[in-house]
Amino acid sequence: MPEQLLFAMEVTLNGLMSGVLYSLVALGFVLIFKASGVFNYAQGVMALFSALTLVGIMEGQVPFGHMINAIFGTEIHHFGWHVPAVAAILLTMVVMVALAWAVNHFIMRHLVNQEPIILFMATIGLAYFMEGFGDLMWGADIKNLNVGLPQGLNSFIDETTFNALGYGFFIDNLDIVASVVAALLVIALVIFAQYTKQGRAMRAVADDHQAALSVGISLNFIWVMVWSVAGFVALVAGIMWGSKSGVQFSLSLIALKALPVLMLGGFTSIPGAIVGGLIIGVGEKLFEFAIGPMIGGATENWFAYVLALLFLVFRPQGLFGDKIIERV
Repeated sequence: MPEQLLFAMEVTLNGLMSGVLYSLVALGFVLIFKASGVFNYAQGVMALFSALTLVGIMEGQVPFGHMINAIFGTEIHHFGWHVPAVAAILLTMVVMVALAWAVNHFIMRHLVNQEPIILFMATIGLAYFMEGFGDLMWGADIKNLNVGLPQGLNSFIDETTFNALGYGFFIDNLDIVASVVAALLVIALVIFAQYTKQGRAMRAVADDHQAALSVGISLNFIWVMVWSVAGFVALVAGIMWGSKSGVQFSLSLIALKALPVLMLGGFTSIPGAIVGGLIIGVGEKLFEFAIGPMIGGATENWFAYVLALLFLVFRPQGLFGDKIIERV
């Protein structure tokens, strides 16, 4: 088999793995949009904040340590203990639920039935607030996140493909774990949205806030629940991305990479978030492999957005999104 074809197969597999990581972020957008019609610009910052909190708890870091030291002239940075990864993840989930309650109590419940642009602007403000708050709370330095996930070359795949094809495929163990986690998340979320009372209530709230209230659905409960689940998804995405590239403030920019995923898959489809991520991941890798050398490379920075633009022109609701029909 030609070496170029084997290399293209390896690129495709790595593209699928990258697409799964994009999909994990897109899932948070879809959940909140399905429940409230709000495009949550802060989803990427939620992933960053959850990862910062997880690292801070694991390392026993004193929250707001830099600010406390600046005010009181102390030199306190750590409590002197380390928290196991599993316990730290559970504590971080508690923090994200508290964050969900705060978002609903101080922001969302005051914006019931407001125009979508107002809700969108509120999430932009929330994103910048959380980014600054995370900086004050945990510091702005790059942090290493290690929760025990396997990383590096998967030797089994490398040896198997080398023995079968004469060319070993480089597949990262962390990408494989992310793929499995994403698949389990999608299955769980689809079951939740389609077959539970809370899932049906979530869809009712998305259709009409006032109508949902009139039939006894608690808007506050639904929004806290949805923001909590989105916070959990953000935590999973933060763990995967933080383990892969370190916990740094550029992590919040992964939200921008999720936008083309949403445009392809549809803003209201949980499976669409996964399919859109896989298309983007494979598409950008193969395009860079086949066309990049001819035009100077660096096509991964813009390919996804060009593809999303084409979808907006010919199929604005995405592959799995609900088609909007308005009577006039």
